Amino acid sequence: MELFTNQVLAGIATGAIYACMALAVVMIYQAIDHLNFAQGEMAMFSTFISWQLMQWGLSYWVAFLITLVLSFVAGIAIERILFKPLAKAPVLTNVAGFIALFAIINSSAGLIWDFTIKQYPTPFGSAPFLGSQLISTHQAGMIGVTVLLLLGLYFFFQYTRIGLAMRAAASVPESARLVGINTSWMIALGWGMATAIGSIAGMLIAPVVFLEPNMMGGVLIYGFAAAVLGGLTSPFGAVVGGFLVGIFENLAGTYIPGVGNELKLPIALALIISVLVVKPAGLFGRHIVKRV
Repeated sequence: MELFTNQVLAGIATGAIYACMALAVVMIYQAIDHLNFAQGEMAMFSTFISWQLMQWGLSYWVAFLITLVLSFVAGIAIERILFKPLAKAPVLTNVAGFIALFAIINSSAGLIWDFTIKQYPTPFGSAPFLGSQLISTHQAGMIGVTVLLLLGLYFFFQYTRIGLAMRAAASVPESARLVGINTSWMIALGWGMATAIGSIAGMLIAPVVFLEPNMMGGVLIYGFAAAVLGGLTSPFGAVVGGFLVGIFENLAGTYIPGVGNELKLPIALALIISVLVVKPAGLFGRHIVKRV
């Protein structure tokens, strides 16, 4: 039972990161109806920026906040410069844009900081949480930061004018435009917020996977799995999917013979395929009906 509890708590901790990544993916998907294949690389680059700021002498939390602001601005700039002109382009053109963005960011990070693995500090430490061997203080910190982020986003989208306008622009853009909402800028704000959320995921997972340009590849796949499981049209579903994927990954690696750490990633890919076959809209997603 202690092993089971340990794996569940560790799954919740890593699931918190997957939830952040899935939420970032879903926010952009709702805005432009495309999956951002460069979401992980954007998070990685933001994490490198925070690491560089700390190397220059700033404290962790000051670097954390500055990175959030820079990531938000960068997300808006990417949408305005690259993807706004592609708004009416074919799907494959947008896919090519995402792949190009992926390659540019990855190569730029390698050029600036090289591809050697770097240690990334944690502000929470790595001691047992409250004296318990079941979960470390860093894992507890990952869960705590994610919960605070999700609560903040919930109140933002439920009770602020900008949040409600962003929801309207994503759900019913034509009606939103008729009541005076600038849907174009709402999409840009969505990109900024998604990039900032992704940067939080990167900064929280970096002490676990270490810092290098390819650190977010696996995390992004788990984020995609979480988004597909919960539903690409449901931010709430993406969050739930993230925690479920984290728990399932840990339990499968522990209790299914022959899986281990090496086959955890293929399990995430198998989960994506299974959900798409059985329930394409995901657990909480809605079916899109279009009039033809």
